[in-house]
Amino acid sequence: MAPDRVLVTRTDKLGDFMLTWPALALLRRALPAAHIAVLVSEGAEPMARACPVVDEVLVDRGQALSELAGEVRKGRFDGAIALFSTWRIALALLRAGVAYRLAPATKMAQVLFTQRLVQRRSQSIKPEHAYNVDLILRFLEDHQTAVPDAPMGPYLSFEPPVLEAVSSQLSHVYGIPEDAIRVIVHPGSGGSASTLPAGAFARLVNRLTSARPLFVIVTAGPGEEAQARGVRDQIRGHSAAVHVSSDGLLDFAKVLATSDVFLSGSTGPLHIAGAIDVPTAAFYPRRRSSTALRWQTTNQPRHRLAFSPPETAGESEMTAIDLDAAASAISQCFLEGRRD
Repeated sequence: MAPDRVLVTRTDKLGDFMLTWPALALLRRALPAAHIAVLVSEGAEPMARACPVVDEVLVDRGQALSELAGEVRKGRFDGAIALFSTWRIALALLRAGVAYRLAPATKMAQVLFTQRLVQRRSQSIKPEHAYNVDLILRFLEDHQTAVPDAPMGPYLSFEPPVLEAVSSQLSHVYGIPEDAIRVIVHPGSGGSASTLPAGAFARLVNRLTSARPLFVIVTAGPGEEAQARGVRDQIRGHSAAVHVSSDGLLDFAKVLATSDVFLSGSTGPLHIAGAIDVPTAAFYPRRRSSTALRWQTTNQPRHRLAFSPPETAGESEMTAIDLDAAASAISQCFLEGRRD
């Protein structure tokens, strides 16, 4: 029987949560009348509340386990799907009395779940968002629920008047010409996977060519302002400005939605841009747990490019990435044909 109340948990980083959106969209399409809740970390809370298919957001703020379990218990969930399992989440769901508890069969905490799915994510043979979808498919199978066609992105969108207002404000503040192509560069990593050095981002931008003038917005999160200014100061041949994200993640997402191209390493803002279906070019280490395939964005295939160190270099030797080749690919795919 189709469940009425479902909890989906993903309590690691922002980017990890953004890669659950295709799975959440599939769950909503399969269970249009169900109450779908998510349990997320504090860092992901603003985007969880913006997710259009979610009815309720629970937040793991590091409260006592008994308190977290009590919050889950109040939800009277028929089932829970842990897209990323930890002892803390496993115990919280158990103590909350959730009868059906599904998780990947990859960690010791799996023993506390009633259902497990073998995935071997460490082999990184498919994208993280696909592993998440597989768990939803197992959940639907266990509940004899028909599997609908998978929803396609964008998974996050904003009303045109909202984006027009944000775009106009940016143009006013930074003096962006009306005909300029907007390129957002986010050099910060937020402690995620290895990315290009800040100076390499500037050199990459300096090699970009386009059919129209480029305006480069270097974005920065808390504590990343100096790094962003350093990138801006090294940009030559293109107008550039630094935008400090100080109004929260949702407003930052709206800024990303006004861009024509987004460049960064494998980090949370990249996956927000992917959910919006902004064209992205991302830089990944070649290490198995951090590959471009494993952490693929959720935008359309034609809207994403990925670059990693060559086989002749170290797995995380990001300086070995051919910036000339990357700039040429970005220019050809996203910039040179834009004459609208």
